Amino acid sequence: MSRFFILISIFIFSSQLRCQEVTDEMLIQNTLDNWHRAAGTADFESYFNLMTSDAVFIGTDASENWQIDEFKAYAKPHFDKGRAWDFTPLDRKVYINEKTDMAWFDELLNTQMKLCRGSGVLRKISGKWKIAHYVLSIVIPNENVSEVIQLKQEKDEMIIENLRKH
Repeated sequence: MSRFFILISIFIFSSQLRCQEVTDEMLIQNTLDNWHRAAGTADFESYFNLMTSDAVFIGTDASENWQIDEFKAYAKPHFDKGRAWDFTPLDRKVYINEKTDMAWFDELLNTQMKLCRGSGVLRKISGKWKIAHYVLSIVIPNENVSEVIQLKQEKDEMIIENLRKH
């Protein structure tokens, strides 16, 4: 009889551990979905409340490496117009560290720029998942890379030259 209770106890304990992982992943999914939704509805406060106070946003242009205050300044006029950007997640993978206080993810998004990839890091702060680092990139099919390189070559060379001077 005691073996039965031990087995049941082990099963319940292991189920609770799995539920904790699922719960964190669900919370992360919800955070990211709400973040994208807030941008789509131009809800500035909700959007930035889902980010850490030291967050970084890296956009598709080489110049877009923003600390949170810079990103807010950039984004505010877009949000004030009642439309920011509308990113709809199509696929997302989430990974959580063992301490369940940090997570990273990658996602494919349907956007006004067509298919894009987002990736980033979240931190759990006071029990809530917040976006600490986000990178947005435009997806380029491998068979079109040569064309894209030609298109951006001149601008890239100027940026490379300026960065080497520093």
